[in-house]
Amino acid sequence: MSKKLFVLLVVLMSLSLIGIIFVQAYYINNTVKNEKEQFTFKVKKALSFTSRAIEDREFRNYVEDLQKFIAEGGQPDSTALKQLTFLRQDENTNEIIVYRNGIFEENFKIPSFIDIGLDSVNISRIINERQTQVFNTNSIDGSLTSSPEKSIQYITEMSKLEKETFESAYRDQAKIMPIHKRVSKQQVESLLSKKLREEDIDIDFEYAIYAKDLGTKVQSENFELAKNSTIGVPIFLDNNNESDFKLYINFPERKKFILSSIIGMTMLSIIFTTIIIIAYTSAIYQLIKQRQISQIKTDFINNMTHEFKTPIATINLALDAIKNPTIIGDETKVKRYLTMIKEENKRMHAQVENVLRISKLEKNELNISKDRVKLHDLIEDAVTHIELIVEDRNGYIKTHLDAAKSSVLANETHFTNVIVNILDNAVKYTDGEPKIDLYTENVGSNILLKIKDQGNGMSKSVQKKVFEKFYREHTGDVHNVKGHGLGLAYVKRIVDDHQGHVSVESEKGKGSTFIIKLPLIS
Repeated sequence: MSKKLFVLLVVLMSLSLIGIIFVQAYYINNTVKNEKEQFTFKVKKALSFTSRAIEDREFRNYVEDLQKFIAEGGQPDSTALKQLTFLRQDENTNEIIVYRNGIFEENFKIPSFIDIGLDSVNISRIINERQTQVFNTNSIDGSLTSSPEKSIQYITEMSKLEKETFESAYRDQAKIMPIHKRVSKQQVESLLSKKLREEDIDIDFEYAIYAKDLGTKVQSENFELAKNSTIGVPIFLDNNNESDFKLYINFPERKKFILSSIIGMTMLSIIFTTIIIIAYTSAIYQLIKQRQISQIKTDFINNMTHEFKTPIATINLALDAIKNPTIIGDETKVKRYLTMIKEENKRMHAQVENVLRISKLEKNELNISKDRVKLHDLIEDAVTHIELIVEDRNGYIKTHLDAAKSSVLANETHFTNVIVNILDNAVKYTDGEPKIDLYTENVGSNILLKIKDQGNGMSKSVQKKVFEKFYREHTGDVHNVKGHGLGLAYVKRIVDDHQGHVSVESEKGKGSTFIIKLPLIS
């Protein structure tokens, strides 16, 4: 897969994931908004029901008291009559039909049923009477008979008009009555609780009736008027459908109640989205890692090919030289070429061993037996392996073994190889004369070994990956320094197996310092 295609796929997948997250967030936000609106609608419905129920109950009590007074013998103080009469004569039947419609208004002066400071109030009751009479005109002069033959009379109460009259009268009187005498806290709380439960809102609430934005005595103990969370409706409307009073309600656990209705769906959405994000991130990480490994392995193969190509070519040249008749008789030259063949063969064998050794370490198949050894002795032994190469390049390698105690539990061969690998890197990655210093010191129950060079150094990003298998810093030409990226990976695995720790401090162009910490044994 090309780099451009890989980047394009990553970008598209990332945009898709971000889109899914935004859609989920939008959906959850809309759901919360809808739940809030539904909650507000139900609460307003309960408030409106409570307001109407309180008004109806007050009016019903008012009417019952009035009816009771009239039933007990209360007489009207005055009566007003308005009547309309209409006559129609039918010549075919010799009948005259009289239509009569009358409205009676009875005025009562009765004791006040509502405590407003008055001894009595004036109440009007309206009654409607409708009458139809039929007369015969059987005389020659056409005069009416003395009594109607047919008389139909309807006397009915005008209930709608009467109700409106009562309501108008009672509203005018009740308007000046203190609110706490018109309704009790228990009545408001009981009606609200009942209706809210019917609307599936079973949480604590606080309520109050306010008069022109001022609190009244009708309110719960902990009520607080808040613009964002308090819901209110008018109560006790007057004859102009206006009111100075408002019934308010708020819910201390409103947010918790609203969220509880969608918490299950929201949590599932968050969990699934999180799983998708983790899976996506892991997939991208693995893809990037695989690309890096693929590139590293390509570099490794190229370097290993180069490592084997040179000794193979040298061996071939030496063999061709030996076969030359003029050289085969020269024992000195033959020995020289044979020595070259042996050294190149050893070099290839060492490369193969390095690969096999790191492979066995990965599979935990490498048997590492440990004995009590002096770390200083291992250092001296490792230095002898590299000092000739250093001297050949006009450099130096110095030891500063200041640790008073250096006994550790280690495998002599493998740990010597660890030190040799680090020293070999110090030589490889120094363009000029190799200058290497080795220091030891005791820190608590541990011994520190510091291998400091004045070579090319490493950037911060390289330091983080330098101990990874197959990793080698790119410098344009992957073959400009011989190696295969296994040396420091081997170092880390061996040090870890010895319950130690290895790290590096470096700065580009100023050299590197490798620090190995091992536990001492007494």
